[in-house]
This record gives sequence, structure tokens and C-alpha cells, in this order.
Amino acid sequence: MDPSTSTVRPNGVLGVLAAAGIVAALMQTLVVPLIGDLPRLLDTTASNAIWAVTATLLAAAVTTPIAGRLGDLYGKRTMLLASTVPLIAGSVVCALATSVAPMIIGRGLQGMGMGIVPLGISALRDLLPPQRLGSSIALMSSSMGIGGALGLPIAAAVAENTSWHVLFWGAAVLSAAVAALIWLFIPATPRSGATGSFDFLGALGLGAGLVCLLLAVSKGADWGWASGTTLGLFAAAVAAFAAWGWWELRITNPLVDLRVTARPQVLLTNAASVVIGFAMYAQALIIPQLMQLPKETGYGLGQSMLAMGLWMAPGGLMMMVVSPIGARLSAARGPKVTLFVGSLVIALGYASSTVLLGSTWGLLVLTCICSGGVGLAYGSMPALIMGAVPQSETAAANSFNTLMRSIGTSISAAVVGVVLAQMSVQFGGHTLPTENGFRTGLLLGCGVALVAALITLTIPARRAVAATVEQPQPVASKV
Repeated sequence: MDPSTSTVRPNGVLGVLAAAGIVAALMQTLVVPLIGDLPRLLDTTASNAIWAVTATLLAAAVTTPIAGRLGDLYGKRTMLLASTVPLIAGSVVCALATSVAPMIIGRGLQGMGMGIVPLGISALRDLLPPQRLGSSIALMSSSMGIGGALGLPIAAAVAENTSWHVLFWGAAVLSAAVAALIWLFIPATPRSGATGSFDFLGALGLGAGLVCLLLAVSKGADWGWASGTTLGLFAAAVAAFAAWGWWELRITNPLVDLRVTARPQVLLTNAASVVIGFAMYAQALIIPQLMQLPKETGYGLGQSMLAMGLWMAPGGLMMMVVSPIGARLSAARGPKVTLFVGSLVIALGYASSTVLLGSTWGLLVLTCICSGGVGLAYGSMPALIMGAVPQSETAAANSFNTLMRSIGTSISAAVVGVVLAQMSVQFGGHTLPTENGFRTGLLLGCGVALVAALITLTIPARRAVAATVEQPQPVASKV
């Protein structure tokens, strides 16, 4: 079917883009059930095997803002289709892998497909009628959490009952199906007005800075925070970002328009995004460990990987449930209020850990409260961003916002890891975090969520945010 002559079907567009976002997010948690066994499966060390996770994080961080800018320049549909290519290729490479090197390459390719989510959000602005936009953006934003939560039990069930290679063959099939659905049901978006050529030097500079920063943050605990490698990477990141910022302010068509990014509404929303990303990821690091630790510790719940994934899955579904509620709240009170409420709900979820730790049902309630808050917050961020940037920069701006969340999750992994490592005890020949360590990590998440709420209060109020986001007219008659 020729997308240029098709009629836009809002339900079909939303369904396909949400499914694409969920599949892309599945890639992040796909390998989690295998982490403990990867050294044996790939005949490598544990430190090398963990690169199967790190590679995905790094590739996603570097390529997401690039995909957003290319989407503004050459069309969101084109870049959505392009983003499925590394998803398919990476899944096939991982499925065929028998050693660590191809696994890392494949996982890096899978990370390159994460630009689907911000590209999809930007395409919704171009393709849907104004009255459908708020709820659709909220659902699309929550797809990352939904895919991540559903990926755990699905991956665990497959890994426990069949060959681990089947996981990646299944991922390849899902990615190919998403590509076909995008080709068939997503029409070409109207021209955004973006002009100029692609900023290759800007992409290179941003990529270099992100790789240095995220490598230092994610591997600093292993290498030593005061080691020459870690400090050198931090110094290189500062130098790369300084040079990148100078270049972006100098050229006419930058990869990221830093002047637009410096607008208070955009700047403060991105700052809140970093903090929300931190708060979201803290419970995702702590709750699975608590559930799987042996009961003999006195605080572990002795759950299997599959059981843990099933207990965690409702959290992802909660994000889907609250997305229309958040959209209605944004329409009535503005997305700033929704982001504020979401931050407080996350804080409430973490605070409930003071009474809910000790049972799987208690942790389920805690996870659902936190996930509900994340769903509200994630759904409001694109509306705040798109209400303050030109339509010609929506994909790039949304991609940069997604990058801010990713940086927040990386910092969360490092900080929570340090807390749990410092508050640990020897048990059965293994070093395990103490109960107080877990409680401290959860209360840290509560404090960080409250910081996000305070940042949100400083975002300038804009009465016309909803109208600004919904300016584009329906394109059913144009496409």
C-alpha cells in the first residue's frame, strides 16, 4: 500500500506505534534472565558478559537523538522503518551467537532501534486529530515501561523451557512484524519544516561525550571510582560535551538546537526527566533482588526468575491503565500538573516500602504505585516538550528528552549499586545486600522523586500548552 495516498486510521496508527514501542522496549530486558548464565553460555567472564547489557544502553543513548534529527529532516515514517533494521539484524546476530563478541555486537544493534519511541510520539503529533493526541502520546510514552515489564516474565519463561537462542529468534520475528505493520499502516508524515543537512560532526561529538560519560557511570563501580580509567572517561566526557556545545551553537542546522533546549520549559522538563529516570529505575533494580534472595536471609522472598517476572509484570500494565487518566488530567490542568502528581505518586510508592517490605504482595503494591506514577510522568513529558519547540524539531526534542531519561537510569544504576555494595553482608559464601541497604535504596528513590516534584514546580506555567501541542491539523484528507 502506498502511504502517500492512504487514509489515516487513528486507532491503527496508535496501535502500530504502541506495539513498535513495546517491542523496542522488550529488547532492554530480553537478556536479563540470562545474565547469570551468560558467562557459561558464551564461554567468557562475568565482566565481559555484562557488556551484553551495557552495549544496548550505550547504543541507544548515542543513536536516539540522531534518529530524532533524521526523522525531522527526512520523515518520521522513513526513520521508523530504518530503526527496525538494526532491531531485526541485532536479534538475528544474537540468535546465532556462540561467543561473547557477536552477542555484544547484536545487543548494540538492538539498542540502535530504541529511537522508535520518540519518533513514534512525534509522528502522533503529525498524524492524529487534536482530540486524540493527549491520550495517544501518554500511551506511547508508557510503552517503554510496558515492554520492559512484560519482557521479564516472557524472557524468563522462554529461557527456562527452551534454548536461549529462541528468545532472539522470537525478537527477530516480532521486529520484522513491526516493520511490516509500519510499512502497511503508518503513512508518511507531513513535512515538518526542518531544513538543512545532517550535522555529522555534532552527532560524532555527542556520541563521544555520551560513550565516555555512560561508560564511566556504568562501569565505575567495577573499575573503581578513583581509578585512572574512570576519571579519564569523566574528563573526556566534559571535554567532548564542551566542544560539542561550542559547535552546536556555531552552526546553522545543529543536531540539537541548544538555544531551544535552554528555554525554561524545555530545560526544566529535561532536568525533571533525568530525576524521574533515576527514580523509575531504582525500584527496578531493588525489587527483583529482594524477590529472588533466599528466604534464609530473613528478608528475601525466595522467588524464581519466572515468578519474579510475573510479580513485576502488573507494574507495566499499570502504566497502560493510568495513561488515559494522565491524558485527561493534562487536558484539564496542563501537563505540568500531571508531571507533578506523577512525581508525588512515585514518592508515595517508595515511601510505602516502610510498611510493605516483607511479602510478595506488598512489593507488588509498591511496584504498581511507582509504575502508576511513572506512567503519569512519562505521559506528560512529551506534551511539555512539544508545547515549547517548533514543529520542525519535535522528533529531535523528544529524542533528546528520551536521552535525558536514559542518563537518569544510568546514574540510578550506579548510585543504587554503590549503596547496596556498601551495605552488604557475607551469606553462604556470597556477598549480599542487607535489608537496611534495600530500604536505604528505596528511600533514596522516594527522595529523588520529591526532587523531581520540586523541579516541576519551577517549570513556567503555559495556559496554551495543550493547544500548542495540538496545532497540527488532521492529515486524513492530505495523506
